[in-house]
Amino acid sequence: MSVDVATCYAQHGPMVLRRCRRLLGDEARAVDAMQDTFVRLLTHAGRLDDTGLSSLLYRMATQVCLNRLRTERRRPEVTGGELLARIADTGDTEQRTVAQAVLGRLFGAEQESTQTIAVLHLLDGLTLEEVADEVGLSVSGVRKRLRALRGHLQELEGV
Repeated sequence: MSVDVATCYAQHGPMVLRRCRRLLGDEARAVDAMQDTFVRLLTHAGRLDDTGLSSLLYRMATQVCLNRLRTERRRPEVTGGELLARIADTGDTEQRTVAQAVLGRLFGAEQESTQTIAVLHLLDGLTLEEVADEVGLSVSGVRKRLRALRGHLQELEGV
């Protein structure tokens, strides 16, 4: 049984758009990311069934947004940093620049799944159990990744 993408879009589109807005912080970029998410779904619709579709779309939207943020970080000529600026919004340009550099160094060395874990737990507020379900790891695996991430942050703070 394949997925009816039109029905899925009508039913789950608002959730996907909210997720993209949350991660990208910009309406136009969020709409583009939402459309990319549904294009991915359309590409694989014949191989999917409709069980757990909202979780799949949530993960797909997260990956689309994180990939966009990574691309923007690699190519600074593309407008990026709005999310980092929002995270580090102190009003002080120097402190914001330092915070952006630290976050770039922190996430630049991490696996994609660790970045996803950090966003889901620290930004979205999901519990360790919910994060583990989303990324397909055990709770102890998620806890270990977050502990390592905190250790890397402490190393950066000491530099």
